[in-house]
Formats: sequence, C-alpha cells, structure tokens
Amino acid sequence: MLCAGMLMIILDQTIVTVALPSIQHDLGFSSSGLAWVVNAYVIPFGGLLLLFGRLGDLVGRGRVFVAGLVLFTLASLACGLAGNAPELIAARFVQGIGGATTSAVVLGMIVPMFPEARERALAIGVYSFVGAAGASVGFLLGGALTEALNWHWIFFVNVPIGLLVGALAVRLAPAGRGEGLRAGADVAGAVLGTAGLMVGVYAIVRTSDYGWGSAQTLGWGAAAVVLLGGFLARQATAANPLLPLRIFRSRNVSAGNGIQALMVAAMIGYQFLSMLYLQQVLGYGPARAGLAVAPTAVVIGIVSLGFSARLNGRFGPRAVLLAGLALIVAGLLLVARVPVHGRYPVDLLPALVLLGLGGGLTLPAVTTLAMSGATPSDSGLVSGLVNTVQQVGAALGLAVLATLADSRTDQLRDAGHADAAALTSGYHLAFVTAAGAVAAAFLLAVVALRRPATARD
Repeated sequence: MLCAGMLMIILDQTIVTVALPSIQHDLGFSSSGLAWVVNAYVIPFGGLLLLFGRLGDLVGRGRVFVAGLVLFTLASLACGLAGNAPELIAARFVQGIGGATTSAVVLGMIVPMFPEARERALAIGVYSFVGAAGASVGFLLGGALTEALNWHWIFFVNVPIGLLVGALAVRLAPAGRGEGLRAGADVAGAVLGTAGLMVGVYAIVRTSDYGWGSAQTLGWGAAAVVLLGGFLARQATAANPLLPLRIFRSRNVSAGNGIQALMVAAMIGYQFLSMLYLQQVLGYGPARAGLAVAPTAVVIGIVSLGFSARLNGRFGPRAVLLAGLALIVAGLLLVARVPVHGRYPVDLLPALVLLGLGGGLTLPAVTTLAMSGATPSDSGLVSGLVNTVQQVGAALGLAVLATLADSRTDQLRDAGHADAAALTSGYHLAFVTAAGAVAAAFLLAVVALRRPATARD
C-alpha cells in the first residue's frame, strides 16, 4: 500500500517529461513557460517535505499519508481537465503539495513496521526499487499513454490508483495519533525552513532561464541562504525544533544524505538528458524511447528485490554502497561515449545494465544508512529529510547538467557543427559531469563511513 502510493508520486515526476511537447502544442506554452509544468510541481514538493515529515510525527503519519493522497488525486484530476496553461500550472502546484504530504512520511511508516533487521532491509529494498524503477517506468508509461490516447491521461491514470490506494490506506494505515502538536510544532522553524527550501529550489530551477551568475539567480540564492541560515539558528536554540540538529551527529545519517544528494543529482540529470538523446538525436518516438530505458528498471528490480537485502546483511550497507557507486560511475562513463548514430545493443544497452546494477545496490544501502539514526519518535522527520535531500539533489542535478549540455551545444552550433553532433557533444559533457558527481559520492563514502555498518546496526 505505502509503496503503491509512493510509486504513483514518483511516476508523476517523470511521466510528464515525455508528454511535454504534446502539452506545449495543445495549451500554447512558450518554450520558457513549458518548464513550469515541471517546476510548479518540484518547488512545493521539495520545499514542504521536511515540514510534513515532522507533522506526521506530531499528528500521526497515517493521517498525513491519507490526506496527502486525497489532495494528490484531486489535483491529478484537475491537471487532466486543465484547458489552458495557467490552470495546469496551478493544478501542478497543488499536486506537488499533495506529493510532498504523502511521500514525506512513507519511510517513517516503513521503518517502525519492520523492527527485525533482515525484514527492514527487504522492505527498504522494495521502497528503493519503487523509487528508482518508478522513474524509468514513468518514461515508458508516459510515452505509451501520450501516443495511444493523449497527454491528459498521464494525469487521469492517477485517479483510479489514488482511489484504490486511499481505500486501502484508510483500512490498513497505522492509526496512531502522534505526539500531538504541543510536542514540537515549531511554527517559526517551519516557516523559515519551508520558505528557505522553496526559494532555494526556485533559484535552482530558474538557472535554465537566467544562468548561474545572473543577478536574479544570485539574488534568490542569497535569499535562500539567509532563510536557511535563520532556520539552522532557530533549530539550535528552539526547545522543540522542527529538525533536531542532534540527528546529524550520526556519521551515517550525515554522510548518507550527502552521498544520496550527489547520486540523485547525477542520475536524475542523466535520465532526463538520455531521453532527449534518444528522441532528438536517434529519432525515437516517446513510446520507443521509454521502452529503450526499461532494462535499467528491470535490473534495478531484480537486484533490489532479490539480492540487496541479503548483500546488505552479509557485507554491510557500506561495502554494498561502494560497489554500487563504482558500477554507476562505469555506466555513466560508458554512456558518455555514445556516438551520433548510436546502435542501441552496442552503444547503450551495456551502460543501461551497469546503471541498473549500480542503482539496485546503492539505493537500498544509502537509504538504510540515511535512516539509521532515526528513533521511533522522529522517524517521520528523518523520512522527510531523506526525501527533501532527494528532491533538492534532483533539482540541482537537472539544472546543472541541463545547463552544461545546453551551453556546450550552443557553442558548437555557433561554430557551425551539425545539430545532432552539437547535441551529442553537450550530452557527453553532462554525462561525464554526472560520473564525476558519483565519483565524489564514492570518495565521501570511503572517508565518512569508516566503520563498516551491518544490517544488525
């Protein structure tokens, strides 16, 4: 039930990407305005996760999960019915709030449900599979629905799923009432933290319009730094802080979230740009492009569901994480060599398999480490932190890698290179940069996770 709800949320983050050209054509979006179909979702999603994770601890995670699911489902219906650009953007913003509400508490509900280490490792493996494979499945499903029906159905498909999962959640979700709002609402911290994250994500996603060194980007970035600095100061002095800084005393929690940020930044940027390579350079249609990346999702599923729990139990999450990160670096370097006239079985498939193996190993391991410092009373909070790091990392990675690719492509076009060659060179630069980010995550794991951690920890 929990993973089904999470899958619906994650699918929506990628299923829209494939349908963007159709949405632009039907609703008359400008090229710059089209980005807000994605940004209107990402900004509230990334900004509100921490707040709703803590709210789940206070009022009951089951209640927050169901409320978010209802809001997400209704907003999905509104997205599908949207008849113009402003209506779709407004509905996407509400959908992002619902997605944040639901996903913020999922890990916090899973961890207490499985106190035994082996069962918890398996449950986290399933959760990680949903997170990783769901992104790839979103490309496949988005292409199929857009070609077979129309773009409206990428949103309508959420409605029956949401109704089913909601009915199950009402019956099966834990009915705990939480600690109560008096246990630590920290309204001032919530305002500062939420505003800081939302402004920070906004600054990141607007770099594609203004560039990293523009006055607009620097101004919004400075505002985010001030707000987040105020948030940290508040957390250090508040009697009942929204984010107790003590959780960062655990090296596994701190390093795990840092590693996750680098890894997610690389992989989300890669996923987005690889879809553009398949469609803009190789000429694949939406459905064929989605099918082309399916091997990664299949391999992630096999590894994370069939092997990750046993490997984490035997060798510890640290060793498994290092092996997985090395495989991801190899896969990204391999895909960074794809030619203009790439042959799928030779030039792409081996890289996709390596990335699937690496993703299946790393995601359960890094999630286990990032959640290792959570107590029963603040597991919802740490769950919100993990998801916040994922979303901010994804926004940052997509902005950086897309900007690098676009800049390189524009330089080569201005120099007279053919369009396909210029695009491919831009993607090469982005993929090499993504490999560097994962290599940095590998080094952080080596340095910061010195003590081998086992599932028994």
